[in-house]
Amino acid sequence: MDQQPTTCPTLDAGVVTSWVFDLDNTLYPAASNLFARVSVRMTRFICAEYGLGEDEARTLQRQLFRAHGTTLRGLMVERDLDPERFLDYVHDIDLSDLEPDPRLADLIARLPGRKVIFTNGSVPHAERITSRLGLVSLFEGTFDIVASNYIPKPDPRPYDVMIARYGIEPASSVMIEDMAANLRPAAARGMTTVWLRHDAEWARAGAGDDHIHHRITDLSAWLEHLLDNG
Repeated sequence: MDQQPTTCPTLDAGVVTSWVFDLDNTLYPAASNLFARVSVRMTRFICAEYGLGEDEARTLQRQLFRAHGTTLRGLMVERDLDPERFLDYVHDIDLSDLEPDPRLADLIARLPGRKVIFTNGSVPHAERITSRLGLVSLFEGTFDIVASNYIPKPDPRPYDVMIARYGIEPASSVMIEDMAANLRPAAARGMTTVWLRHDAEWARAGAGDDHIHHRITDLSAWLEHLLDNG
């Protein structure tokens, strides 16, 4: 694992005032395959809503994601979809195999400063995930797609709203995220960025650019290294 940043000095956890965590494929490993379950339900929703076959629905889903940042945003813009129905349906996934993560809980609890979740998902989805992981009491709040007026990362506007809502000082804050492109607005606002590597093409886009300050492969291992050596 690459524990060192590529374009900025070694991070000192002691001077960080705010930690901003993405949710899906970040607070739980991408190998858990939870987001794939959400994606399957997106496809099923599109099939039922628009009378499409599965292949057609998947194609539309991908096109909307690439054009608008999330499938939901694309459906809202292009199909005038009610977002609440979509969110309720796609996040109704089985989490019974998601185990508590006491190691991660201990590490996040040890971090100085405030902790916030910033997600393109919903608050109920975040609460279900963090409850299963044993993390629910560790975060000051969750800034979700509803709070961002359904404008997803990496559009810069929700970053400004999130920063203002939680009184975050970007220069002393860190954002951790599995989608490299979603870190660009954070870096532009002065935040230190940490990309949790993901092999998917949509997660790697922009990963070679200098808005990525740290590249890691394991969140818990990186936090442990940071706390023990920072």
